[in-house]
Amino acid sequence: MIGMCSDIHDNIWALERAIPLLAPAQVVVFCGDFCAPFTLSQLAEGVSPRPLHVIWGNNDGDRHALTRVAGAFDHVHLHGEFARLELLGQQVLATHYPDIARHLVQGSTADIVCYGHDHIAHEERFGETLLVNPGEVMGRLGHRTIALIEPSQANQVEFVEFD
Repeated sequence: MIGMCSDIHDNIWALERAIPLLAPAQVVVFCGDFCAPFTLSQLAEGVSPRPLHVIWGNNDGDRHALTRVAGAFDHVHLHGEFARLELLGQQVLATHYPDIARHLVQGSTADIVCYGHDHIAHEERFGETLLVNPGEVMGRLGHRTIALIEPSQANQVEFVEFD
């Protein structure tokens, strides 16, 4: 199972509640906006030793410090603003921005295209390609969610809401 989360915005209390929900995942993708490096550290410790793939968001300002924190963990992989990943037999494209994700999904041969930024949990199919936003951990819009995707079931998405 692939776990996805996005848009923590330093809400370490919400992240503390989200981490156990990612337990079924064999690998985790973060779609941007930790904000502070200590948030990356908390997520990395919480999902260890499972691989954590990180995409930069527009609020990840201190990338030097975030990179230094990521370097302390063997299982954390920084990809910059875009990633092309092979996860559990699925080709996954990841970005932070919805407009870029929608552009990527057009005519894509990827199995999954994921994004964050707008804080809204969303899934949509474009042929065989799943377009998904795991929603937000932060809770700014009132609905905190993460996403769990099951590749063995045609990339079925389960949004897990928490308070």
